[in-house]
Amino acid sequence: MKLAKGIVKNRVLILLIGIALLVPSIIGMLKTRINYDMLTYLPEDMDTVIGQNVLMDEFGKGAFSFIVVEGMDQKDTAVLADRIRAVDHVDTVLWYDSFLNVNIPMEILPQKIYDLFNNGDCTMLAVFFDSSTSSDVTMEAINEIRHITGKQCYVSGMSALVTDLKALCEQEEPIYVGIAVLLATVAMLVLLDGWMVPFVFLASIGMAILINQGTNFFLGEISYITKALSAVLQLAVTMDYSIFLWNSYNEKMKSTESHEEAMAIAIKETFTSVLGSSITTVAGFIALCFMSFTLGADLGIVMAKGVVLGVISCVTILPALILVLDKPLHRTMHRSLIPKTDGFAEKMLKVFPAFVIAFVAIAIPAYNGYSKTNKEVYYDMSACLPENMEVIKANEKLAEKFNVASTHMLLVEKDLPEKDLRELTEKIEKINGVKQVFGLESILGAGVPENILPAKLTGMLESDNWRLILINSEYHVAGDEVNEQLDEILNITKKYDPKGMLIGEAPCMKDMIETTDHDFKVVNAVSVIAIFVIIALVEKSISLPFILISVIELAIFVNLGLPHYLGQSLPFIAPICISTIQLGATVDYAILMTTRYKKERMDGAGKKEAVGIALSTSIPSIIVSGMGLFSATFGVAVYSNIDIISSMCMLMARGALISVILVIFILPAMLMLCDAVIIRTTLHMRGSIHNSGCDKNMKIGREKLA
Repeated sequence: MKLAKGIVKNRVLILLIGIALLVPSIIGMLKTRINYDMLTYLPEDMDTVIGQNVLMDEFGKGAFSFIVVEGMDQKDTAVLADRIRAVDHVDTVLWYDSFLNVNIPMEILPQKIYDLFNNGDCTMLAVFFDSSTSSDVTMEAINEIRHITGKQCYVSGMSALVTDLKALCEQEEPIYVGIAVLLATVAMLVLLDGWMVPFVFLASIGMAILINQGTNFFLGEISYITKALSAVLQLAVTMDYSIFLWNSYNEKMKSTESHEEAMAIAIKETFTSVLGSSITTVAGFIALCFMSFTLGADLGIVMAKGVVLGVISCVTILPALILVLDKPLHRTMHRSLIPKTDGFAEKMLKVFPAFVIAFVAIAIPAYNGYSKTNKEVYYDMSACLPENMEVIKANEKLAEKFNVASTHMLLVEKDLPEKDLRELTEKIEKINGVKQVFGLESILGAGVPENILPAKLTGMLESDNWRLILINSEYHVAGDEVNEQLDEILNITKKYDPKGMLIGEAPCMKDMIETTDHDFKVVNAVSVIAIFVIIALVEKSISLPFILISVIELAIFVNLGLPHYLGQSLPFIAPICISTIQLGATVDYAILMTTRYKKERMDGAGKKEAVGIALSTSIPSIIVSGMGLFSATFGVAVYSNIDIISSMCMLMARGALISVILVIFILPAMLMLCDAVIIRTTLHMRGSIHNSGCDKNMKIGREKLA
């Protein structure tokens, strides 16, 4: 209580400190690097990651791209190749002039080498960069190459993809926040009891969001998904805390002498209640940190930090704002538009067995869809972008003109015998879907000395310890066909060189598939166990965690099962994140109702009466909370052109509504059904109900005697 009184007393100072913190926060936010490459979140001990480091350390090469030149003659293409070589961080450009002088007819090249670079009026150049796929300098180089090449040329590859993704994100992300704020404001204006209240809430939450974004600077960098979602999610999940403080403050004003005293009590009560509520939300986000695919930790840490800062802001900055603006806030109050729900609760409880049957009936198809949705996700990052993006057009042109959908890079030891290397290459060429295999041995042919080739070409494909072989594939990344092809290539390679490594976008995607499949199970288990323990400690019960989690898990099954029945494919990261975010963010609705049910039951109310009171008193708070999460995410889902962002926001919006519906309709029926079990398995509950019953009987007896 001392701390609460101190906050009230120093409210102006707290506001000044909060405003002052915005300056370094904005600077920190602007200086935090954003990572647009999902592949960088793979575990460091994977061969694909190790191989990528070898390519950089031994060959001085990181990013790789094919450029398709359409309708340009040989001499102009040679000039273009030289101009691309002059771009900062372009290491090498592999083209016809890497083999012969451009004045010598290209037709004298071996047919398979000629076909590698030519098809009709199209020519292909392979460009290596001396920087990593998603580094800022690589993206700057891609933009400069596009400026040089003009509309006749198409720049493909992962670096071009992250460049386009970055441009689209920078264009859309400020609008995400604007849409979320606008729709959340509309929801609060409709559902709360004051016209000015939403703007005070948004000011407090906005300060917490900016401080959270600014402190991301100490993480070094965050992913574009985290940047796009964190502000929206923080607004959605911490809005409840502000509503709780406001309601508590107004309630205490009726029984206290001053506004300051009412606020001090409200702060104390809010902190106690919000602390329990926020712990489940934080636990849901922390569960993401158990993913070996470290994008989970990236999002989990930022969001857990955001929730904690939201709680702090709710009991410091928000009380100060409310007290400073107390008069205009109360002058602009209006009647809440949510009707009384006593009659609704009474009608529901009369038919509660129907909702128990509904629980079972829904669970079977929901789980069936949920289990299949997890297997129908996509991993190809280009699939999350609009079809009119430059990189999508380039990839389509590359596939159309050269039948190349992906390129793998094979690293084998330099001292591998020439005979083995030739056999390895020949066997890889025969694998289904392999279009070309390009290495020194494929250029030279049997018995031809290596020293006849230009030094720049041998240096491109050979280092002190390794040889580099390029493998063009007809198969798109992240598909079953290309993954089977990669398995065959690796099986053949390991027979000749156990240390051989396969790298590139497709091998990394294959590793991502295997990693995230494991992560999904781990994250689900960790989040359920953590939240089970938290509910057990908060409610002092063994049975209640099972009941509450089963209701929210059913909501998750319904939410993630719908894409299967609707024929939709989700980005791979969505089911992993949504399952734990929805559990952590919406289990609070169930806890709120259950806590009130326990209180009424222990105060002597009968089973039906206790559940009825819990339901009728909880519905307004649950609806406001659920609509807050829905409104903050639905608009972003509709607006965003990036499918990862759109899908995750739509799942969160839909998940909030489904959780609200199931908590209101299914949870009361479960409490009615399991009342006897809950009493026996909840600490102190049995004794309290017995004592309350005795007191009630004694009171009735005294009334009869009188």
